Amino acid sequence: ETGYLAHQEGLPRLPVPALQQTLDRYLLALQPIVSEEELNHTKGLVDEFRKSGGIGERLQQGLQRRARKTENWLSEWWLKNAYLEYRLPVVVHSSPGVVLPKQEFLDRQGQLRFAAKLIEGVLDFKTMIDKETLPVEYLGGKPLCMNQYYQIFSSCRIPGPKHDSIVNYAKGKKWSPHITVVHNFQFFELAVYSSDGSPLIADQIFIQLEKIWNTSLQTNKEPIGILTTNHRNSWAKAYNNLIKDKTNKESVRSIEKSIFIVCLDAPMPRASEDIYKSRVAAQMLHGGGSRWNSGNRWFDKTLQFIIAEDGSCGLAYEHAPSEGPPIVTLLDHVVEYTKKPQHVRSPMIPLQMPKKLRFNITPEIKNDIEKAKQNLNIMVQDLDIKVTVFHYFGKNFPKSEKLSPDAFIQMALQLAYYRMYGQPCATYESASLRMFHLGRTDTIRSASVSSLKFVEAMDKPNKQNQEKVDLLRRAMQAHRQYTDMVSALTGNAIDRHLLGLKLQAIEDLVSMPELFMDTAYAVAMHFNLSTSQVRRSQTDCVMCFGPVVPDGYGVCYNPMEEHINFAISAFNSCAETNAAHLAHYLETALLDMRLLLQSTPKSKL
Repeated sequence: ETGYLAHQEGLPRLPVPALQQTLDRYLLALQPIVSEEELNHTKGLVDEFRKSGGIGERLQQGLQRRARKTENWLSEWWLKNAYLEYRLPVVVHSSPGVVLPKQEFLDRQGQLRFAAKLIEGVLDFKTMIDKETLPVEYLGGKPLCMNQYYQIFSSCRIPGPKHDSIVNYAKGKKWSPHITVVHNFQFFELAVYSSDGSPLIADQIFIQLEKIWNTSLQTNKEPIGILTTNHRNSWAKAYNNLIKDKTNKESVRSIEKSIFIVCLDAPMPRASEDIYKSRVAAQMLHGGGSRWNSGNRWFDKTLQFIIAEDGSCGLAYEHAPSEGPPIVTLLDHVVEYTKKPQHVRSPMIPLQMPKKLRFNITPEIKNDIEKAKQNLNIMVQDLDIKVTVFHYFGKNFPKSEKLSPDAFIQMALQLAYYRMYGQPCATYESASLRMFHLGRTDTIRSASVSSLKFVEAMDKPNKQNQEKVDLLRRAMQAHRQYTDMVSALTGNAIDRHLLGLKLQAIEDLVSMPELFMDTAYAVAMHFNLSTSQVRRSQTDCVMCFGPVVPDGYGVCYNPMEEHINFAISAFNSCAETNAAHLAHYLETALLDMRLLLQSTPKSKL
């Protein structure tokens, strides 16, 4: 047996970490973020939980049983808990956006030519997945699970009253050889494979896109796609109401079955260079509101490529089926592909007219659309997003000091936050578990005892630079160790393990252990800083996402060789947070840390 399945079968299974070790590490993680009094209270609860023959051991045995019976003890639970049962809108709260480099075209012709080439490139990538010729990826020499690549095409999220579900039409008889194209809030079904099963080429796709464009010039259509931006329970009600009508149901099914969506956006109001990138990031996250492009989307679709008339382009993706790295690998492929010269022109076989998807809008559906518009516009007004390019250095400086660029940036974030608020906060950095079969992510907790020691010392004039450098290097070492611990094949981080124990208690119908009802647990899970690095991207892209708590920040960074792209989000409704302020403090922290390292002789540490 060769190929994808053999590779998948050969991957190690996600282990259940040792209980005592997780509890010790949990107390250590709490130390910098809760008061001594709270910590002592929690120590008592941990002692109770870890008693021999106690509840902790019982739940741990339940997890171990689950690990023996399933392919991955976590994946099903995580999908439900992190995504499908989450009731806030996917827009801003769950789905990331990616901004791609601005394209040179300035008109509709250029927009459609680029879109055609992009579609051809995405289909080229899909062929590698279909033929299982996609090279296996490695991280630190370990082969990674490739399953997420098989989940991103022809898939869609379906809203439900208590939890959503995901449909995947990529395999089997239900597979459909079309994509969805949206223009002026109007949806089209566009076949992208010829009768012999080969993908259409860019020239052919371009002609089809022109037909779509020319039959969707009216700008007064009801933005049916805006329904997908609503709170999941409201959308589930509206969805069931929408598909009662046979025509509507067929149109919705066509969107759900399509391989992916291409959104041909109207141009945005002109903006100066420094706010342009932030404006585009907002376009990718939410579409700018009901007056702009938010109706030109179907946010439940896993992949939506967005191309605007002014050359701005990117992607929005629904997070349930996949993490960022497979999406970035796809984007790298597509961006490289769009730079290639045109293929040989093939004989032009006349192609059939793309099918316009019809919707019958009842007064009730119109009312649902109005409510969704209002809620979305409030969300759009509330999101504060700032994209900045830090151009003083990139990965090159930390590497010259033999430091991990990731740890360097994370410590700069800790310093920036501490300078702003006078205290550290629970910090989430996502780390891959793809070295395990069906692995998703676990959490690197960047706020540590060591990072707190460093940020406290940094601005004290009575401390010697040498001491500060030693503390900084120690803090980065601790971060490095946590990172290595997550990716160790022993699966050693604490967050998913604690979640597993909690969900096991719910499944066993035992009363919830005190440990999970404790205020310290709530503090530990309240991530004021939710962060992620765009790993191994060849493309100068910016990924962005919203904060995960009302008073927090979403921070995404893509360290290139000589610069770093940052996207920082916050909510305007929180008076304490401000994306531009954090961006400024972060820049200062990065420069101060470089200066500290450069002005201090290398130590023996």
